[in-house]
Amino acid sequence: MYFGGDYNPEQWPEDVWLEDVRLMREAKVNLATVGVFSWGRLEPAEGMHDFGWLDRVMDLLHDNDIQVNLATPTASPPPWFGLAHPDAMPVRADGTRLTHGSRDTYCVNVPAYRAASRRIATALAERYGAHPATVMWHVHNEYGTTCYCDHCAAAFRDWLRDRHKSLDALNDAWSTAFWSQHYSAWEQIMPPRVTQYRSNPAHLLDYRRFCSDALLAHYREQRDILRAHGPQPVTTNYVMAGWTPLDHWKWSAEVDLVGIDHYTDQPGDDGLAQVALASDLARSWARGKPWLLMEQGVAAMYTPERTLALEPGEHVRRSLDYVARGAAGVLHFQWRASQGGAEQWCQGMVPHAGPDSRVFREITELGRTLSSLAPAEPEAAEVAILWDDEAAWALQNPALPTAGLDFRASVEQAHRVLWQRGIATDFVHPSHDISRYRAVLMPSLYLISDEAVANLTAYVEGGGTLVVSYFSGIADPDTRVRLGGYPGALRDLLGVRVEELHPLTAPVTLSDGTIGTFWSETVHLTGATATATYPGGGPAITRHQAGAGTAWYISTRLDASGLGDVLAQAGV
Repeated sequence: MYFGGDYNPEQWPEDVWLEDVRLMREAKVNLATVGVFSWGRLEPAEGMHDFGWLDRVMDLLHDNDIQVNLATPTASPPPWFGLAHPDAMPVRADGTRLTHGSRDTYCVNVPAYRAASRRIATALAERYGAHPATVMWHVHNEYGTTCYCDHCAAAFRDWLRDRHKSLDALNDAWSTAFWSQHYSAWEQIMPPRVTQYRSNPAHLLDYRRFCSDALLAHYREQRDILRAHGPQPVTTNYVMAGWTPLDHWKWSAEVDLVGIDHYTDQPGDDGLAQVALASDLARSWARGKPWLLMEQGVAAMYTPERTLALEPGEHVRRSLDYVARGAAGVLHFQWRASQGGAEQWCQGMVPHAGPDSRVFREITELGRTLSSLAPAEPEAAEVAILWDDEAAWALQNPALPTAGLDFRASVEQAHRVLWQRGIATDFVHPSHDISRYRAVLMPSLYLISDEAVANLTAYVEGGGTLVVSYFSGIADPDTRVRLGGYPGALRDLLGVRVEELHPLTAPVTLSDGTIGTFWSETVHLTGATATATYPGGGPAITRHQAGAGTAWYISTRLDASGLGDVLAQAGV
């Protein structure tokens, strides 16, 4: 059971290192993530390496029975890199080129950055691949930087050629007949930079896909270098946020274990619900491989407005909940709270107050508890929720019928209702084999492919229960609306045809007493039966027998109680 966190010894004089390892041993720390932001110290000038300090750190940790998750520092190039390669600084969608001065200031599609990343990864692999402290490799940090520069434009065009094969196919997929956007040469296609009015939603979605693949190519290059120099598992850390352009199913097939960074921002049960959601996502993305909590706040919640301390004992409780849900260990950001720098007010396992503190005493309690535990085997789930990053990205398009359509929020509500009822839950992609689940939930899955529809139809006809919420199945993978009535490709399976969409300005009370908010629809029955109706009598919630199974449709937003009632009716 791994226990520890990010360790940044380069921020401290060497006499502090001795106290660090003494306190780590006291707290039962057995894994330190080292070097995440150390590029400037490891390569103080281009091609000139200084490993002496890291040699001493690695030996010191090993001599004290502390293993190392050694990072490649490519998330934060040093100042000399930006001066030598100004074109490698990222460009925003509005054309503003950023300068060095923070982390994540790079463009992953610039050849000089890729070469520099390979060079530092190779140097680390050659020096520490056989070091006895190195038990894991940590590539980069929280991939997610998006750039819109000319290097990205050229790489994007290559990616589009590979995806669409021809301009005719691209023009069809992007519906470029609208607003005279027809492309007659590949060179005319640019990243979706800031424009006069609304951007093409298919263009935006393909760029998110491209960014995911470009970042993944950068990860693979370093992973392959590291694998060539030792047997240690290689991974990276996903940041659990909606802005990241990562297709987690695709990425998780490429890492040796799934690592997540998860920072809760709610107290009490709300925070525990967030822990459960993040854990179930990580376990599901891993698909049988190990998963690890790579970062969490130390006894604190970080909200946009302020940092709030957790109640005594709450950090231990949350950490053990990750473990109960299958984590191979719990790590933190960071070991020792920084004295200066942009994150000096991020809590540390050793806080500014030092080891004579409630925080360090709780860390020590957690370490001693974990040292007596083995990784848990979570209960096998009988219910699944569909998760598709591409559908989530498409629902971020600002030109939808109303603001507030949010895939992640719909998923969070569905998961929390199941969590409150003690129902173990997996996440699955719409294309995965779902035959073993007794019920599958589809919260606002805007995009869906024909293959996924066939998969879901076979599941229901084979005896499964499918519960679909509003604004699902509306568009194809190129964001084109499926014609003939909503919910598009799911009409036959659900036995309904939706004629009109009606975002709500005030709540409505359904015939069964539940409250609908935010959204409603004009629903016609084409085989389904209404189980609840709108005040005017139109179907609001429907049930349709299809083969040996049942497909339910919820055409409005219910509160948690109302959704729980529908799931109970559906036998979930």
